[in-house]
This record gives sequence, C-alpha cells and structure tokens, in this order.
Amino acid sequence: MKQVLIKAGAVQVTEVPPPALAAKEILVRVERSCISSGTELAGMRMSGMPLYRRALKQPENVAKVMMMVKEQGLKRTLDRVQGKLAAGSPTGYSAAGIVVAVGDQVTGFAVGERVACAGAGIANHAEYIAVPVNLAVAIPPEVDMSDAATVTLGAIALQGVRRANPTLGETFLVIGLGILGQLTVQFLAAQGCRVIGVDLDRERLATAKANGLDFAIDPNTEDTVERVHKLTDGFGADGTIITAASASHSIIREAMNSCRRKGRVVLVGDVGLDLKREDFYKKELDFLISSSYGPGRYDPVYEEGGQDYPLPFVRWTENRNMAAYLALLAQGRVKLSPLQGKHYPIDAANQAYADLNSGDGEAGQKPLYALLDYPERKGDRTTRVAMRSGFATTHSTSGKIRVALVGASSFAQAVHLPNLAKLKDRFVLRTVMSRTGSNARAVAQQHGAEYCTSDLAEVLADDQIDLVLIANRHNLHGDMTLAALRAGKHVFVEKPLALTEAEVAAIEDFYRAKKPAAKPYLMVGYNRRFSPAMAEVKAHLQGRTTPMMISYRMNVGFIPSDSWIHGAEGGGRNLGEACHIYDLFCHLVEGATPIKITATSVTPSGSQWQKNDNFIATIAYSDGSVASLTYCAMGHGSCPKEYLEIICDGKNIIMDDFRSVTLFVPRPRKWKSQTTNKGQFDELKALGDFLAGGDDKGAAPIELESLLATSRIALEVERQIMTEGGASAPFATAHGVQ
Repeated sequence: MKQVLIKAGAVQVTEVPPPALAAKEILVRVERSCISSGTELAGMRMSGMPLYRRALKQPENVAKVMMMVKEQGLKRTLDRVQGKLAAGSPTGYSAAGIVVAVGDQVTGFAVGERVACAGAGIANHAEYIAVPVNLAVAIPPEVDMSDAATVTLGAIALQGVRRANPTLGETFLVIGLGILGQLTVQFLAAQGCRVIGVDLDRERLATAKANGLDFAIDPNTEDTVERVHKLTDGFGADGTIITAASASHSIIREAMNSCRRKGRVVLVGDVGLDLKREDFYKKELDFLISSSYGPGRYDPVYEEGGQDYPLPFVRWTENRNMAAYLALLAQGRVKLSPLQGKHYPIDAANQAYADLNSGDGEAGQKPLYALLDYPERKGDRTTRVAMRSGFATTHSTSGKIRVALVGASSFAQAVHLPNLAKLKDRFVLRTVMSRTGSNARAVAQQHGAEYCTSDLAEVLADDQIDLVLIANRHNLHGDMTLAALRAGKHVFVEKPLALTEAEVAAIEDFYRAKKPAAKPYLMVGYNRRFSPAMAEVKAHLQGRTTPMMISYRMNVGFIPSDSWIHGAEGGGRNLGEACHIYDLFCHLVEGATPIKITATSVTPSGSQWQKNDNFIATIAYSDGSVASLTYCAMGHGSCPKEYLEIICDGKNIIMDDFRSVTLFVPRPRKWKSQTTNKGQFDELKALGDFLAGGDDKGAAPIELESLLATSRIALEVERQIMTEGGASAPFATAHGVQ
C-alpha cells in the first residue's frame, strides 16, 4: 500500500505492507485523510532540522538517547537514530474510509461500513489503517467522506470548547483562526455565545465572520486587549480559547489580559508558556489545558485496549466527541464548505504539504487544511514489499542461516540485529515482519533485508527462511513459536517462551509426536547463561561434590502499572523477566530437576505495586540444591541490578551484575570485565554454530527439557504469588518428573 512518510523535511509516498489486524481493531481502506496546517507542518519542519537543533527543541528525547548510549553504547545508538531518520516517519491523524475487516473481539462495526478514524500513528496518511475500536466512529449518511475525514480536528476543537464550559450569552475570545479556530468559532456560536476572533490573516478573519464570528480583530492594526474590553463594556471576555500555533509567549499573556475577573483561559494550540503570575493571580483566572480529543486520549487501556469509560461517569470521551462532531455536521450546525479545504491525490502529497506551508500558487492563500484522496487500485493490500533484488541468488547457496525477524521491537533493533550483522558469516537477514508496515520497511531497509511484510503467513510459507527470530509482545510468543515449528522453521524466541501452560503443553506435544521425525530446533533468548561472567561461575563449579545454595537478587526498578509489561500483552514481570533467572538455575544445577517450588509475594503497600513486582521464589532440585530468587521493584536505582551468590564445596562464588566474579577460597580469585555483558551476542553465536553443524551437531545450546522446566517454574511461581501465596506444589509429580 502507499503511505506518506516524513523524512529530512520532505514528504515521500512509499510502498509499505498494510498493517496487521489486532483482536480489537478494524481494518479500514482509506478514502480521504486530512492534513492540518498546524501539527503536521510543525513535524515536517522539525524532521528537516539538524540533530543538534532538534535536541534543543526536544530535550526529553535527548534524555532517552543518553539512556540508550548508557545501555547500548554510542555507536549502536547513533546507528539506530540515523537509521530511523533515514527511513522516515509516518504522519497523519485524521481519516475516513470503509471497513474491510474486523478483529476477533470487535463488536459494533461491520465490513462495508463507513467510518471516521482518529489517532496519531493510527489514522495515518495511508491506503489502509488498523484502528482500535475506540478511535473509530460510524459516519452518518448525511455526511460525506471528505467532511468526515476532519473528525480529529473537530473532536479537538470540541473538547477545547467543553473545557471552557461556555454558557448562553457569554463572550469568548478565540485566538488563532486556522482550522481549529474556525471550528471553535462555529461551536461557540452554536452555544449562543458572542465570539471575538483574532488572527494575523485577514482572509481567515473574513471566513470566520461569514461563519458565526461576531467581531474580528486584526492585531496588525489594533490592540487586542483594548478592543476586547471595549466590546465587553470594560469587563473583558468571559473566556479565551487559544487555538494558535506560535512560539511566542505574548499570546498567553494577551489571552489572560483580555479576560474578565474569574474568567478562564483554555489552551488548545501550541504556544509559548512563559506564564507570569501577575497576569492571572489578581483576576483569579482559571488556566485549563485541553487534552487533544478528550478523555481517553493517551490512556493505552482506553485507546489500545478498547476499554470504554462508563457514560454516566465520563459523558464526553474522545470517541463520543468524534461522534458528536459528525452529528453536528449531519445537522448542518457546523459547515466545512467555506473553510477552503483542498483535495490532492495521494501521489501529490508533497504538493499538498507545500501548499499548506507557503500558499497554493493560485490565489497565494494557504488552505486551512488539505484532503488526500485514495482511489482504489489493484494490489494495494499486498503484504510483501521487496526491498532489493538478487537476494535469493546471492545467498541461497552461501551456507548461511537465513533469518526472518518477526516483531521489529526496540530490543530486536538494539541488540539482535546488530549481533546478526556481526555474525554475518553465519546469518543473513532475509525479511522483517512487523504488524506496522512502515516499521517493517524502515527496519528492513536499514538492515538490508530482501523484503518486508506484515503477515506471519508470508514468513512461514517462504522456503528460503531457515530461522524465525520472534521478538514481539510476550502474549504472541507461544502461538507464533508453535506455528513456525509446524512450518518446519528453526525458532529463536525472545523470553518468555509462553504465558500459559496450554501453550507450553502444545509445544511439548509437538516435540513428543512421532512425525515428523526430524524436528526443527527451538531456542529461547535466555542469554544470561551464555555471558562471560556465567562461564566463569560454571568453571568454578566443575567437579562439585555437594548440593548448592544459590541466592539471586534482581533489583529491577519500578515500572508504572499502565505499562504493557503488566497487562495481557506482557504477562507481568515474573513471567516476562524473572524467567531469565529460573533458566540460570536450571543451567547451574545441570541435569537436576525441580521437585518443589515455594513463592511468596510482598503484600503491596500501595496500588502502584503489582503482586508480581516484589517476591521471593525458592526452588528445590533433585540433587539437593536449593535456589532462591529475590525479585524486587522497590529497591534503589543506584544499586546494581543483579547479584548472585553460590555456596558449595566449602567455597563462595559471587557474581556482581555480570561485571565481576569472585571465588572465596583460601586464596581468593577474582575475574573482572570493563562492561556489563549479559551474553546476547554469545547466545546467537552458539545458535549459529549449532545450526550450521549439520549431521555433526554437538549439544544443543539449551535442551528442550530445560526450556520446558523454566516455563513451568515461572508459571507455578506466578500461580502462588497471585493467589496470596497459594500452597507450594510438588513440582516433579505435577509435571511427570522422575
């Protein structure tokens, strides 16, 4: 499909795979999408700035980059940033089209229905968009597609008016008469308010006057504050709504000085916010921020999870604002025809942005907004997009392991893809699959894959793929792993292997079945066992004669409760992260089997903590060893994250955060590393060496029995800590361990 991407201050229309459909989403074939002259033009200009200027304007992103440098190193971070910039970014947040597919858990929408859609990163300028149910509304029969495509702008303006809480007969000042300001004027007029408008553009003032504005102020020729007070008998406006976009700090001062005592100022646009106490203190003004489309915005549970707010308690959500706006259009109470919207075909998107930025070349006047049109075309839903030719010929006989990356996550981009590149004598990246087509293309382009796709079936049907590397959300791991194994592909899946016993059992059944005789290899990304520090620990355990006492502490830090990690996609921190340590325990006891598990969670002292944030799990093994994990999210961030102590054979072995290993014996020995190396490179190297071994393969990097045991330990720990410390289980009996 075609999609608009912003790159280096320019607009590109690029072929990308259409998005994959989630359970609570609808797939929409876009007929119109709306470009606003504010937010999107600002984003385009920002993309054209040198990195140092962007850093000055977005210091919050600088902090993220510095954290990446700390965790991943300078070169890897620069490669990622430059690769992302070179690939371009999706844009757009308001569109309308026809539903062509619905997710398994969708109700209220049907194929063939006309819908209007909202959301940055969702309602993109693209031929197809996957839209969560709370960001789509049905279009009334009286409203055409072009008007419906402005639904996001309408909802933003409507929410700003709701925050102002106007009443019949009040006087409101609207500063900035772009498309948001024009709609705000019409909404206020429909509320029975007197409306004063301010804009530097005389044409916009005239347009607003024709659509409900009572008084127009040109700040080039008159003082706004003085004029507003004259129009309100010296009292000032009851309220001001700022819909302008400007870095100037004077706008906010002007808005406050134009208000009466006890008035209110609502910020919808993006202006300088150097607030002066004296501007609103003496008048006791209310300063309000309007959060985009309305309640629900920026709440992943509402927007991505599809969980609505009850109407009696939250009357106007973003979805209800969208529907209310379309209803006003249907009733004729809001009119878009006078607002100078202009149509462009999708292939002329660059011209649309240029006209919005500098004038349309006909009358020299900037359109208030532009509409992109998407005519139907053959092949627009093709899920495979070629990136370069000649791949199969070049690599099919090279003896390399051909890899499909499924899930182009940040972790995969930061860790696995650079490591695959380092191991280019063993691996070659054939394809990148991501449910977001633009992300699939960007990563495939940066790392030299032959093609990109948004469809797992495309990957599984490709006989030129040897290994599927799965690195997406945790809840998808089990099913995708089994599907890839059944397709005859070797699988490397990031931890965890699965989130349910049923998924683990299905994978086990696949390997226990008699056919096919030659089974593909399965490996899980338990990298810590491959680290240099752990190799040193294992060397000290060679020839041990006594059971071990193993104590491990993970000081993992706080993650907010609304993070995906805590939800259904992540499965929580025990299943999603602590499994690393259960694998280490299995690695250290080497052949012994778990026979008993006891797990207890700290009773949460506040709602910010989950039961699986802070707990202690103890596992007894068949060789007499006992391993204990203390997993804590309420420790101090300056304390090292991971600490291991092993006691056996009259010696103590301490591993400190993968940077040092100390052996306490009569003559202590210490191993040190300059960096924290948790073994991600070494695990891929071990996998590559094993798969390339042919008939002479040695021992598998991780045996299947160990993988299954690790998953089941994690599941049992989860059961106990989530059921108020449920009774400990005889693990060996429950899972048939002899």
